Amino acid sequence: MTHISTTRFPEEFLWGGATSASQFEGGWNEDGRGPSIGDHLSVGSRTTKREFSLSLDPNKHYPSHLAADHYHHWREDIALLAEMGFNVYRFSISWTRIFPRGDEDSPNPAGLAFYRALIDECLASGMIPMVTITQYEPPLYLAQEYGGWSNRKTIDFYLKFCETIMREFRGKVRYWIPFVEVNLTLTAFGEATSAGILPPEGPFPRETNSPERIQARYQAMHHIFVANAKVVKLAREIDPENHVGCMLAGPASYPLTCSPEDNLANLQSLQRDCWFCSDVAVRGEYPGYMKRHMAEEGISITVEPEDADLLRAGTVDFIGFSYYSSSCISAEGQSGVEGNNLAGVPNPYLKKSEWGWLVDPIGIRIACNLVWDRYQLPMYIVENGLGAVDVVTEDGRIEDDYRIDYLRAHIEQLKEALADGVDLRGYMTWGCVDLIAESTGQMSKRYGFVHVDFDDAGHGSGKRTRKKSFFWYRDVIRSRGENI
Repeated sequence: MTHISTTRFPEEFLWGGATSASQFEGGWNEDGRGPSIGDHLSVGSRTTKREFSLSLDPNKHYPSHLAADHYHHWREDIALLAEMGFNVYRFSISWTRIFPRGDEDSPNPAGLAFYRALIDECLASGMIPMVTITQYEPPLYLAQEYGGWSNRKTIDFYLKFCETIMREFRGKVRYWIPFVEVNLTLTAFGEATSAGILPPEGPFPRETNSPERIQARYQAMHHIFVANAKVVKLAREIDPENHVGCMLAGPASYPLTCSPEDNLANLQSLQRDCWFCSDVAVRGEYPGYMKRHMAEEGISITVEPEDADLLRAGTVDFIGFSYYSSSCISAEGQSGVEGNNLAGVPNPYLKKSEWGWLVDPIGIRIACNLVWDRYQLPMYIVENGLGAVDVVTEDGRIEDDYRIDYLRAHIEQLKEALADGVDLRGYMTWGCVDLIAESTGQMSKRYGFVHVDFDDAGHGSGKRTRKKSFFWYRDVIRSRGENI
C-alpha cells in the first residue's frame, strides 16, 4: 500500500476545534438563562450512570451548572484557540440562553449579547464561527409542557430560535448545523437529550423501549427532519451565503465475521443508525429500507401533506460527522462495547482507551470514503478526540503524548482520505479546551489542548494551562499537517 504521509493539507483547509454550550459554558442560571434537560443530570463516573431528577438535590453535583466556566473565561479561551492558529471554531448556542422556556415571543437580550461578543471575538481573531444550533440541551419547559420534539408545535418554537440567531448574526455566521449527531435521536440517550422527551427519574440513560416511547422517538425524529428542512430554507432566505449541514455520529462499524448474516446485520445497522438521517437530509425523502423497518415494527407516525415537499426542498449543503472509535456488528446481538452511544461488540484487533472506547484511526478514513461515495457533498470532521486522565506535574506541565499519538494517527488517515478523492474541507477536534464529558459528566475525562483546573465535583480555580498537545497542534496547523 502506498502512503502519502508527507502531503500537506490544502491552503484553504479549516483547522480548529469544537465545544458545546452545556458541556463548556456554565453560567447555567445567569443573565436570564433557563434550565435545560442537561442541567438536571448529575455527575456520573466510569462505572456509575448519571441521574436525572426534576428536583435538584443540593447534595449532588450537576456538572453543566459550572462546566468549564467558559461563560466567564470566554475571552481568554478564544485567545488560546487563536494562539494555536485555529481558523474555525465550532460551538453551540444554548437555546435556553436565548429563549429560557423555549416558547417565548421575544428573545433574552443578555443571551444574544453574549454570543454577539463571542462571535465578534472569533472573527477578530481570524476564526470562522461554525454554529451548532442545538446540542444536547433541549429546554426543560418544552419537555414538560409539550413533550419536546414529539409535539409538532416544537418545530415553530425552534424555527423562531433559528430565525432570531440567524438574523442577529447575519453576515457573521455562515456555517450552521441545526442538530448535533442527529442519528442518536432514536437511542435511549437521544430520546431525552435530542428529542427532548422527558426521561424517567433515576439512572440516565435508561432503556425505555416501550412501544409508546419508541413511537414518540420516531415522531420526534420526523419533526426534526421537517424542522431541519425548514431551517435550510430559512437560512437561504436570510442570507444566500449561508451553508447548512447535517451532522452525524459517524459511520464506524464492521461485520464481526465474514458470514453473510454478520454482513447483513452491519449493513442494516448502518442504514438504521446512521444513513437514515443523512439520507433524509441529503436526498429529501425517507429511504425504502426505513419504510420497511418501520412497517415491520408497527411504527406509524403522523405526517402532514406538505411534509414531503418540505423535505425535498430543504436538502443540506454539507455533511459533518463526529468520529471517535468503531465497533463490530454481529447478527447474534450487540453488547460489550463502549463508544459514542451506538451499539456494537468489541473488535479483537483494536486497543481501548481508558474509558473503553476502541481506538481505530483507519476507521476515520473508511468513514470519510463511505460518506463521500454516498453523497458527494463537502465534508467536515466536526469532532474527533481522545478522552483521558491528564496528570499535572509538580512544575505545572501536562505531558499528554497519548493524545498527540491518537490525533496524529487520525490526521495521517485524513491525508489518505484526501488522496482517495474525498472532498474533506475541515477538521475540528473535540473539547479543544477541557470540558465535561457528555456520557459521564466528568471533567476528569479530558479531551483538550488546554487544561482547566476543575475536578469532577466542580472544585478548582478554573485556571487554564497549555498542555504539550497545545504546542504540537499549533505546529500541525502552521505546517498544514506536514509536521505531525
